[in-house]
Parts: sequence; structure tokens; C-alpha cells
Amino acid sequence: MEFEPVIGVEIHVELKTKSKMFSSAPCSFGMEPNSETVPFDLAFPGTLPVVNKEAVNYGIKICTALNMTIDRTLYFDRKNYFYPDLPKGYQITQQFRPIGKNGFVVVTVDGKEKKIGVEQAHLEEDTAKQIHLNDISLVNFNRCGTPLLEIVSLPDMRSGEEAMKYVEAIREIVTYLGVSDGKMENGSMRCDINISLRPKGETRLGTKCECKNLNTIQNIRAAVDYEIERQSAILLSGGQVDQETRRYDENAKKTVLMRRKTDAIDYKYFREPNIVPIDLDEGFIYDCIHSMNKLPAQYRKELSGRGLDAYQIEELLKDREFVLYFEDCLDLGVKNPTTLWNLLMVEILGYLNKNGLSLKDIRPTKEQVVSLSDLLSTGAINSRQGKDVLSEMLTGGKDPLTIVKEKGMEQISDSASVEKVVEEVLAQNQQSVSDWQKGKDRALGYLVGQAMKKSQGKVNPALAKEKILAKIGPCGSKK
Repeated sequence: MEFEPVIGVEIHVELKTKSKMFSSAPCSFGMEPNSETVPFDLAFPGTLPVVNKEAVNYGIKICTALNMTIDRTLYFDRKNYFYPDLPKGYQITQQFRPIGKNGFVVVTVDGKEKKIGVEQAHLEEDTAKQIHLNDISLVNFNRCGTPLLEIVSLPDMRSGEEAMKYVEAIREIVTYLGVSDGKMENGSMRCDINISLRPKGETRLGTKCECKNLNTIQNIRAAVDYEIERQSAILLSGGQVDQETRRYDENAKKTVLMRRKTDAIDYKYFREPNIVPIDLDEGFIYDCIHSMNKLPAQYRKELSGRGLDAYQIEELLKDREFVLYFEDCLDLGVKNPTTLWNLLMVEILGYLNKNGLSLKDIRPTKEQVVSLSDLLSTGAINSRQGKDVLSEMLTGGKDPLTIVKEKGMEQISDSASVEKVVEEVLAQNQQSVSDWQKGKDRALGYLVGQAMKKSQGKVNPALAKEKILAKIGPCGSKK
């Protein structure tokens, strides 16, 4: 029997506001435990919630990017349960009227686009963080009250690859919007995956298992694929899948049982009595939407129009800082975007990674980087010379034109001068010419290299190759 996986994803996105969802306490990461709290966070009697306007702004931006309908009135509800990381005994959330609903995300899997539905997105407050030691559990309340937007997909995914691409798309959107850093390793974005199987062709859903708190993109695909395999084995052996909450053990490369679910938990939701419904002004919503950063989909379209291929675009989009830098260089009038991409994503990125730096730390200005790119794309200097110039720019901060002039690097590109060099090289390397004509194709590279050596690296290599081929004919012409 063949089974069809049915997968839904719940994503908690921590919003990058200065203060918490319902209090004035600062939002931060890595501070001294329990140092970033106010009485409301600790549920002191008499303290009342106040809605964070910026969190609402961020929520509207995300919902718009996810093609969702924005609710014009904010309602908040209480989700009641007792747990050590929830000091009030309830969480303020949006159960009945989420801020956004009925959206979608388009992902590309195996070269094909797929639309994945987003059921809703709701604002809520985060819980405190528990730290479990050998014989004691500790609670850090710094995270308690951090603004969250929970994004709930429809069960539209059918593989670990699709689930991974969906989460990647959400993370890309929230980071480009600037509303979250999307760092899963820091808990800024946390994922729960629901997976069930059903016989292919059926519409009734099977028993689902939930995989909690997946903290890397790769683990999402691995956990889903493992669950599909585990549940398939149970069903094919005549067994029944139990409704469970599981976690992914990265070392064992499998999901592990956390607890079994026998009954649905009754959270006894009701309207939050300390927050009145808030009507959202149309001008406020308009300002939220029209102050949004450019989204990845728009960058993809623009960069494709500038001649970059799919690989180059995706590599560039991995870091918004590089996209903005690249865009600024394009605005300065760079002559060849592909040459600029190679300079930025190969040479400069390699230097940054080696030295633990970021783009804002490098000495050359964007204008100087564009100047070097243009020197390379016009053939004024060759690629080896370009590396030498860039190295001096990064360490000394000099202008590339100055470096080229001081070192006498101007490339020889006029036809007559190149032809003269080529004639001398061919006259001095008749054996290599003979080898080429007998079918030894490596000889061409040697001849071009000799032309570069003779000209002290100044001759245009592409033009030298062209001139050499014109004189010695095709490879193997005299076998």
C-alpha cells in the first residue's frame, strides 16, 4: 500500500521590538538571567497589560507579505494552563480573531512552484525559558513576554523537502522585512511540525504526530522524512499510529517520544478582560504596509533582469546585507553585474570569512569596489591582477586606479601588441604548437600562459587565446 504524507507547520517568530508584547521590559538575548523583567512579566498582582504598537506594526507587515487578510480590530484572549514557565497561569494570545488569515506562500521544489496555504497568524506573548540541570530546573524570565507571531500553515505539504522550503521562505520573509532575526539556534524562530499518513487517494486524515521545537532548517527535513518512514513501517505491519508529541534527536538522527496525547487539552479560552478591542486605523495599516522593506521575490525578479542566474541570485539572497550592498553598487552604475557578483561573493566574501569580518568592516568604499569591477569587466586588468589589487585595497584602502597605475598593471588589449607577443611565443614554442596540432589539447593553456609570462601578466588572456588559435588552427588538425 502506498501512503501520502500530510504535513502542517506551526512557526513561532519572535518579533524584534525594543520592548515586550504587553510590558515596557526590554527585549534582549544573552543577558543575565532574570535581569530584563518588570513586575507584569512576573505576574505581580495589580499589574496590567499594554499592547505594543510596534509588534502590531510588525504583525501587519508579515501578514501582508504572506498575502493574508488583515483583521481591522485587535482582540486578545486568555489561554489558561499551569506550567513553571508561565507565571500568570495563562498566556495572552489571539484564539478567536487572529490578526491575519487566509494567506499563502509560493515555494520552489525540484524546479516547480507550489503554493502552500497559510491558515492564520496571531500575536501572543512568549513564555519564560526553562533550564534543566541534573537535579534541578531553573527558570529565566527574560524571555517571558517577548512578542511572538505564530504562523499556522494549512496541511498542504507532502514531503520533508517541501516543509523545509516553506520554513526557509518564512524565515527569508521575516528577516528581509527586518521584523525578526530569524535565528533558529537562538530560539528567535521555532517550528512544530504535524505529520500524518493516509492511503494514497483518500481524503480523510490519518493520526498525526507532532514534532516539537525543531531548531535548524536541516532538522526539519530530517525529522519529517524520519517520521514518514517510521509511520509507514507501523501501518504496513498492521499497527496503528498513536497520537504523540515527539522531538528530533540530532545525534541519533531520529524522532523520540516525549509524551502521548490521549485527549485534547482544554485551555478554557476566553476574551482577555484587561485589553479592550482595538480598532486599527486605516491610515495606520497603510503606513505599516507602505513602509515594508523590499521582499526576496522582488529582488529575485530584479536581479534576474540584471543578468544573474538562479544560483547567483540564491547565493546572494542568503544574506540581506550582501543584497543591499550589491544593489547600492548597481545604483552606482557598475558595468557588469556578473563581474561584480564574482568580486563580492567569491573574493570579498572569502576575505570576510577568513578574518571573521562583515561588509561594514572592510576599508574600500562601494565606489572603489565598483571601479575595480569595471576594470575587470572591461579587460583593463586580468583576474590575477584583480586579486592583487583587491588585496591591497582591503589592507591599505587605496583606490584601485591608483594601485593599477603605481604597479604598471594596465592590460595590453590592442590587437597589434597582442599579436606581436603571440608571434614571439609561437616561434619559441614550436613543440607545443606541434603537440596541439596532434591533438594534445593541454598545449593551448601552456601557450596562453607563456604569453602572459612574456608580457608580465599584462596581455589580455582572452585576446591572446583568440590570436593563438587563429594561427595554429583547431586541435588535432595534423594528426
